Amino acid sequence: MILSASRRTDLPAFYGEWTENRLREGRVLVPNPFRPSQVRDLRFSPETVDCIVFWTKNAGPMLPRLPRIRAMGYSFYFQHTLTPYGPELEPGLANKRQVLADMRRLGEMLGPEGLVWRYDPILTGFGWTAERHLEAFGQLCRALGGAAGRCVVSFLDIYRGMERAFSPVPPEEAERLARGLGQIAAEYRLPLFACSEEGDFSRFGIGRSACIDPALVSAAAGRTVSVPRDRNQRPGCGCAASVDIGMYGSCRHGCRYCYASGGRRLKSARHNPASPLLLEPGGHEREDR
Repeated sequence: MILSASRRTDLPAFYGEWTENRLREGRVLVPNPFRPSQVRDLRFSPETVDCIVFWTKNAGPMLPRLPRIRAMGYSFYFQHTLTPYGPELEPGLANKRQVLADMRRLGEMLGPEGLVWRYDPILTGFGWTAERHLEAFGQLCRALGGAAGRCVVSFLDIYRGMERAFSPVPPEEAERLARGLGQIAAEYRLPLFACSEEGDFSRFGIGRSACIDPALVSAAAGRTVSVPRDRNQRPGCGCAASVDIGMYGSCRHGCRYCYASGGRRLKSARHNPASPLLLEPGGHEREDR
């Protein structure tokens, strides 16, 4: 079993205590995102979990917990998003300089093979041109200094409700970006992959990504792990099957482009780090960092 922690929210940034408690107890209640009344009572242990894949935009709050999680017997690696956007697009993110410093610390703790850097989503508009992206990408490559073993990029997907604020990246702009990103990544000897993209950018040195990658899972676990493809993900996704333990509507970053944001649910729910359920109905949410 692979645990995804989590595509639906940022557990390392906001719910580290809850995550550590759940791993220690080996139990989490996971509501069906489409039918919340259906709740899965998931039981697991270090013996049944091949790997945990952590997804985050701010690993700092989770760093002190990682030695304890490893001591429990769990293997893991990180998908860490770092983009150059400001509060106009990512209003709830921590200071980017601190995020960058914590990413470097994470790379030192895990080694480059344990850290995947995500430069996504790539969007145009709001002052972001191809040239500005390429300049920012080069600066971040230099600042990370080899902390991540690979980088994953993707262009913005337009979800329902985003049409008024955002537009897809035009194909000619995506082509220009892919060419430039490939050249910069090659300069830094950084393997570059594209996530769930219809276009083929292999001529620019960009491979196809599987974020929950059996090769990364096997490296983290220290043994070969064979897992089938996840049929529940969108077309073009090459990820291996996993069980996500997060809940939509629980992330506080508030990124304007994100499919998983949901401040409305946060206002009507309560978080208890001791509960097997991430958000419980009613009451006021308690801060957990």
